[in-house]
Amino acid sequence: MNPAIAIFVKTPGLSPVKTRLGASHGNGAAEAWHRLASACVQATAVAAGLPTYWAVAEAEGMEHEMWQNLPRLAQGEGGLGQRMATVHGELVRRHGAGILIGADLPQIETGHLRAAARWLIADEPRHVMGPACDGGFWLFGANRSPAVETWESVRYSRADTAREFIKAVNAAAWEMLAPLTDLDQAEDLPTVLRELEAVVHPTECQLELARWLERRIERAA
Repeated sequence: MNPAIAIFVKTPGLSPVKTRLGASHGNGAAEAWHRLASACVQATAVAAGLPTYWAVAEAEGMEHEMWQNLPRLAQGEGGLGQRMATVHGELVRRHGAGILIGADLPQIETGHLRAAARWLIADEPRHVMGPACDGGFWLFGANRSPAVETWESVRYSRADTAREFIKAVNAAAWEMLAPLTDLDQAEDLPTVLRELEAVVHPTECQLELARWLERRIERAA
């Protein structure tokens, strides 16, 4: 078993990205955030030493230049639950365990990902979650694939998403990581900046993104 990571991404120009941030800061800023944050998450995942894939939302996005530096998995059709089920199932089939993360958590550290992977290397069914401060989750991993009906039974992007997902999976062995903030709107910028500044050994990408956030916050002041 060698747990693998899939980073969920959308392709700028093919799908809207960070629309709530774009509503206040402009689509250009929203796309810049997505590019920078995706690069940070990729760098951290690769540095963790785990097999890492882009999970690409659009079929035509699979050949986009942004995603050519890692192996790619297609998210496939359907809602978010079905797409996560597709990708996670493929990771479990290939690697024995799969870890799903979003591209909008640049403050993820290698320690988070290595801890999740270590927990999943077991004979018995195990699950791991990184809860988001808004009630969702920024990471999910398991060494078994929940049924697609389990994934689809949960309503996402809600204050009770993480709690309802844990209930739906109905498993005994869970490991919980530290809560983090995923950036959805302008009000999240200062919190994400503080979490980035708290990273013990930041990558160059994380330092660059912290400077970008500082400039966005200053402009909005």
